Amino acid sequence: MALTAGEEHPYHHLIDPLSDDGRLKFFNPHKLNDSRYVKLPLSIRVLLEAAIRNCDGFYVTEEDVQNILDWEKQQASTEVPFLPARVLLQDFTGIPAMVDLAAMRDAVAKHGVDPRLVNPKCHTDLIVDHCLQKDYSKCAIQNAPNPGGGEGASRPPPSKPLPRRGSHCGGQRGPCSKTACNEPPSSTSAGGRPHASVQQIENTPLLCPFHLKPVSEGETSVKNQEMELSRNKERLQFFKWCSKAFKNVNVVPPDVGAVHQVNLEYLSRVIQISGGLIYPDSVLGTDSHTTMINGLGILGWGVGGIESEAVMLGQPVSLTLPPVVGCKLVGSINPLSTSIDVVLGITKHLRQAAIAGKFVEFFGPGVSQLSAPDRTTIANMCPEYNATVSFFPVDRVTIQHFKKTHFSQEKLELLESYLKAVKLFRRYEDPAEDPRYSEVIEIDLSSRVPHVSGPKRPQDRVAVCGMKEGFQSCLDEKLGPRGFHISKDKQGVRVPFLHAGQEYHLGHGSVVIAAVISCTNNCNPSVMLTAGLLAKKAAEAGLRVKPYIRTSLAPGSGMATHYLNASGVLPYFSQLGFEVIGYGCATCVGNTAPLPESVVDAIKQGDLVACGVLSGNRHFEGRLCDCIRANYLASPPLVVAYAIAGTVAINFEKEPLGLASDGRDLYLRDIWPSREEVQQTEEDAVIASVFKDLKARMVKGNTFWSNIECPESVVFPWDAKSTYIRSPSFFGKLSKEVPPPQSIDNAHALLFLGDKVTTDHISPAGSIARVSAAAKYLLSKRLTPREFNSYGSRRGNDAVMTRGTFASIKLQNRLVGKAGPKTLHVPSGQTLDVFEAAERYQRDGVPLIILAGKDYGSGSSRDWVAKGPYLMGVRAVIAESFERLHKKQLVGVGILPLRFAPEQNADTLELAGTERFSVSLPQRLAPGQQLDVKARRDDSHTLRSRA
Repeated sequence: MALTAGEEHPYHHLIDPLSDDGRLKFFNPHKLNDSRYVKLPLSIRVLLEAAIRNCDGFYVTEEDVQNILDWEKQQASTEVPFLPARVLLQDFTGIPAMVDLAAMRDAVAKHGVDPRLVNPKCHTDLIVDHCLQKDYSKCAIQNAPNPGGGEGASRPPPSKPLPRRGSHCGGQRGPCSKTACNEPPSSTSAGGRPHASVQQIENTPLLCPFHLKPVSEGETSVKNQEMELSRNKERLQFFKWCSKAFKNVNVVPPDVGAVHQVNLEYLSRVIQISGGLIYPDSVLGTDSHTTMINGLGILGWGVGGIESEAVMLGQPVSLTLPPVVGCKLVGSINPLSTSIDVVLGITKHLRQAAIAGKFVEFFGPGVSQLSAPDRTTIANMCPEYNATVSFFPVDRVTIQHFKKTHFSQEKLELLESYLKAVKLFRRYEDPAEDPRYSEVIEIDLSSRVPHVSGPKRPQDRVAVCGMKEGFQSCLDEKLGPRGFHISKDKQGVRVPFLHAGQEYHLGHGSVVIAAVISCTNNCNPSVMLTAGLLAKKAAEAGLRVKPYIRTSLAPGSGMATHYLNASGVLPYFSQLGFEVIGYGCATCVGNTAPLPESVVDAIKQGDLVACGVLSGNRHFEGRLCDCIRANYLASPPLVVAYAIAGTVAINFEKEPLGLASDGRDLYLRDIWPSREEVQQTEEDAVIASVFKDLKARMVKGNTFWSNIECPESVVFPWDAKSTYIRSPSFFGKLSKEVPPPQSIDNAHALLFLGDKVTTDHISPAGSIARVSAAAKYLLSKRLTPREFNSYGSRRGNDAVMTRGTFASIKLQNRLVGKAGPKTLHVPSGQTLDVFEAAERYQRDGVPLIILAGKDYGSGSSRDWVAKGPYLMGVRAVIAESFERLHKKQLVGVGILPLRFAPEQNADTLELAGTERFSVSLPQRLAPGQQLDVKARRDDSHTLRSRA
């Protein structure tokens, strides 16, 4: 029974004052005087504190507290509750949660209850960051050269912009999806004109005609915001109403920042203070990458939308007390290794360690070498190695990081004082503080040596220290994935040529293209800053890049240019020839300015294996340029280093990059910036400036958000004409009594699916196809196809989302035999849209089940993957295995997840999918309970399945 008013908290005796005046107090688990506490992993100590503080005898009991304290014996076998300090929603997953709350107010009001009582109990932050689209952009295209001309010869600007393959049209994060934009870069347009390469030319607004509209500089953000407001007005009005109507709801308006950036740099607290009580910050978010927050010593992980709603309403999330893998970092990081080298090395190691569903906690002296951004990047990769969390307890590095953000000195002192009092502060260099772990994985950071990939495939990795020998072996090997089969007598050839009136020489391994690109795995600011600082030291020492090498700098976003400029390194990039060319895919897809004719002639004359070096992710032979046979993917600073050296056939440890202005040999180690220098620059130029900008946006808000009008009502005034926001039918049959489990009788299979059915198959988030059931609904509401927007943006409308369930064109349904959102309506034998078949079954009162294979429901944790099937009438899913989050979502909406008995599946049982299925349920159903599922055909047989 829950505690009643006036009843003393069972752990009241653990409360201690933190301040001299007694104004702030805290539950001190250390006062349990139990030696097990200091042996617990720090992530488990956070779970324990939350259980002690929230112990009410109902949701959280004293037995739960004791089970967590006895973690070493209870791990992996005991369920425990966890109530986080807050919930984090982005708008795609947040809008259905808030629509549900608004509908709950309607439902309780019908039962005579004050609707104002319906509020989140747990503080909830909703970040509106997923509705902005780029309708306008300032971009430019440098026209491809005339094939008959020499260097710099080009055609006149075309009257219309030319589509190009792989370019990020107007700065978008991905290739243009339009057919005309998918022509190979070497092909010509319908008018015979060659496709163009990306360059930044001021005041030349040439754009992909299928997407973006040109605007003058300074207008882009304003125009895009106006389109965002127009397209999403109903959604934004609803969000504004939520921010006013509900308690404990904080809405971060659009154009402030992406959800994880806002969470890391503004919402994170490390400690929370409420009612004079101080306790650890913790968060559950509706995104798998919520784990980024673990890098700042804040416990948090991703959950499904349905779980998040339950937590918002004050119910704890239930989890099996997890084993905790201690990841001990030792050794010193190789001076030439970048943060990305370290992060990817740790990720690869943990991916091979079979740690699915476990907590990972980092310790050991090597942790102190990692900056706060490094730690959040490692924690961000948590889903990649399938752990639940990747926890970095707070230490001095964390404290230093927060000095650059929103923490005052007083707050930092309070934070440190509290964490030390409850033993949640770490000194990684002191092994006496190391807790006990379920197992320990040791990673030697000194073994993480920098690599490049090449010369033809990204999977062929070469250690930088062995690059010279590696390239030599490629020359020797017969023609193949790595080899070029150059005879020994021709390997030493040097071909002279003239460029700009000066003689140079090319040989095998000579670098002729060097491109610094901050995309995909190189978007971490530290690697770009390392490259910039290296360029600065090189330029100051008098080193230069040979002028015939095609150099370029393509930042992944304007933010990259901002911090490179703020740190003072951008001019030095330019001195070495690395000019900013724009914000799009260029070198990776072959959109590189042509090489000088003299260089091309020299390569052909000597039959040379010339090289390109780039920090992108595509480099197949001939992709950069048809005369370049060897291409290497490298980190941005190594791209600069190889450009200065002019060759990949160099041993950086033994051979100098070149001569300094004072005549001495200069080695790479002489100009490579230290990790401390990079980290300090990152904190000063990136973290501080990003937070300063973010804080200004948070405080100032924006005019559009401020001008949005919303109703002042207690219950939301649903607009029957709205196609974005609609009251769902979940609560239409709400009663005060909990109904008993209902058996399933004579159900039909709506779908017969195979392995690896993802959440994208179940509930697509992308565009709404014009021939889909959702499109038919929207057309009936007099919307045009260009007004459809996306499934993600319409998650507040159950009519659209139910029709969009199983609407993926890649859905493989064995009842139909080909890909697409179709199924067999068994009684009639007709092939229908999945929604239409489900609608007909529901009219006839026929319950539905889904048959599936392994890993059903893997992917994003969107709630409509459970809500949609529920509204279609699906009562159970019978699969070989389920993704953990999705299984919980199914249970949350009332769909029974059943697993085939071991060694059984649909094929071994010879199921056709056209049978009638029945499941008899007891009055009380326990997890893992074995049930009989009857599949009736002409001959009746029974398959066994487990709940």
